[in-house]
Amino acid sequence: MGGIRSVSRFSHFSRWMARAVGQPAAFGGACALIILWLLSGPIFGFSDTWQLIINTGTTIVTFLMVFLIQNTQNRDAEAMHIKLDELIRAVDNAQNALLNLEELEEKDLDRIRAEYLNLAEQSRTKLRATGLNEAGPDTTTDSSRISRHRGVN
Repeated sequence: MGGIRSVSRFSHFSRWMARAVGQPAAFGGACALIILWLLSGPIFGFSDTWQLIINTGTTIVTFLMVFLIQNTQNRDAEAMHIKLDELIRAVDNAQNALLNLEELEEKDLDRIRAEYLNLAEQSRTKLRATGLNEAGPDTTTDSSRISRHRGVN
């Protein structure tokens, strides 16, 4: 497979942070901080500064979390695409033209999706007509459909 790089510090940190803030304890901690802030209201006379503390704190945390979570989601999505591409490549009757679909233009994706929706509807119609046991898996290959997909780059 070639040289797989080690994970960058940012990637490692963002993955760790995304996991940590997704835990029930993190939610409990956030609730506890809000309760402490609420309880401190009378001490500070519910002043503008008291309100500014929670507004500033939540804004900063939200801003930073967007980038950390997005980094984690991007990496997870990329890994999922690679895994799906490998499954498509490894299956004998799979259409290799479907590899790397995420790089296609929206109109090409819409056209391919419409073809698959049509195939799904044909299979459901067959299933309704014959029943589950008689319909069986659809193992036929539509060569014209495959050749059309191969034309998409």
